Amino acid sequence: MSMLPTERAIRTTPEGLFWEPGERWVRGVKGEVTVVDSRHPVLVWEPELPVPQYAFPREEVRTDLLRPAKNPPAGTHTGSQIFYDLDVDGEVVENAAWTFPAADLAGYIAFAWFLRWDRGLDHWYEEEEEIFVHPRDPHKRVDALPSSRHVRVEIDGTLVADTHRPVLLFETALPTRYYIPPEDVRRDLFVPTDHHTACPYKGTAEYWSWRGEADVPPNLLWSYPDPLTAVAAVRGRLAFFNEAVDITVDGERLERPVTPFSEMLGTRPHP
Repeated sequence: MSMLPTERAIRTTPEGLFWEPGERWVRGVKGEVTVVDSRHPVLVWEPELPVPQYAFPREEVRTDLLRPAKNPPAGTHTGSQIFYDLDVDGEVVENAAWTFPAADLAGYIAFAWFLRWDRGLDHWYEEEEEIFVHPRDPHKRVDALPSSRHVRVEIDGTLVADTHRPVLLFETALPTRYYIPPEDVRRDLFVPTDHHTACPYKGTAEYWSWRGEADVPPNLLWSYPDPLTAVAAVRGRLAFFNEAVDITVDGERLERPVTPFSEMLGTRPHP
């Protein structure tokens, strides 16, 4: 029996929210206590957030652990109506959960993950895999493909990488990233930093900064030493922010893209 297209279409609410039913078994844990155990989650996109959030039917949430928030924040979520503090064995997490006033989402409770908040649960799982930072977007793809393209990377005119063995990582709404074998990178020109970032699609990255005097942002080189299985091909390889360096692929100099990372890096498009 075929499924009608409208049964999986993203729905909208008058408040400006987008949402759709999810099919994954999702659990959220605080300490040793399972706070959320849901087989009927929904994914919710807010206009001001680039990633989705989960909301769960009340009956699949330990609502006995929720208390009306003592200090609810103002204007944190689109049309948010009620905030809850989470009390697990005497440990209180303020504003850990909330509801949306949208009629379509009545009876659902959303929880903070890790993207913007220092509050939330300790661990989240989709099926048996732990998920970090934020829920994965089902409309986003991340593909890591080995290639034989000729990739050269320069910083202020200095050649810092030259390879015919890159892995190209294609991620929806972001420029292609070129992951280069470490032996094809002038690692002596970079110094490791204590900066780390986490990605629900790729894993945890470590970073290096440029040693030279060029006006470039710190932490412009990174690697995933232990990437998630889906992008295992990038393991141990090194990638540069296209926004901050000059990359030439098969003899064609790429334009520096403008992305959400550009402001963070303090870069501008380069001719």
